[in-house]
Amino acid sequence: MQQQQITILGVGNLLFRDEGIGVRVAELLEQRYDFPDHVVVVDGGVLGVNLLGVIANADKLIVIDAIRNKSKPGTLHRLAGDEIPKRILAKNSLHQVDLLEALTLCNAIDKHPETVIVGVEPEDIRTLQDELTPTIQARVEDLIAMVLTELDRLDVSYSPRSATDVPCDSIQNCADRRE
Repeated sequence: MQQQQITILGVGNLLFRDEGIGVRVAELLEQRYDFPDHVVVVDGGVLGVNLLGVIANADKLIVIDAIRNKSKPGTLHRLAGDEIPKRILAKNSLHQVDLLEALTLCNAIDKHPETVIVGVEPEDIRTLQDELTPTIQARVEDLIAMVLTELDRLDVSYSPRSATDVPCDSIQNCADRRE
């Protein structure tokens, strides 16, 4: 029996503070963990409908994103099943419009993956700055844990990389290794 293709898709715009949380979390997952061949981590950025092929190839899809849901900034969200179509009526950003349209198009071609969207209520998605707000930066590890929980639900094995296998993500991180 062929294993189901699982895609972890981080979406968002890195240039607008918390809007880039999905991409940031996907990058960290790829840096920190080894996944089996049937699991791929994709930086979807703001590609939206252009991700149709990536989405259509998945049997299971885990999307990571900033989710505006009228909650306190930093609130974690998990959307699945019937909750996702409801979000089409409350589009929050251009990439969400395109992402939801891509999911809808997958239904039209009868290739729709079982989808879960995990994310966090953003504090600032309008300021042109490539750093997350402190509120959202403090939730990065929680979002990573949410994605790993989704993989656990799917009975996927993964393993953390050793510190020396993880690419340096900052000058300080690499300096810490030399000490």
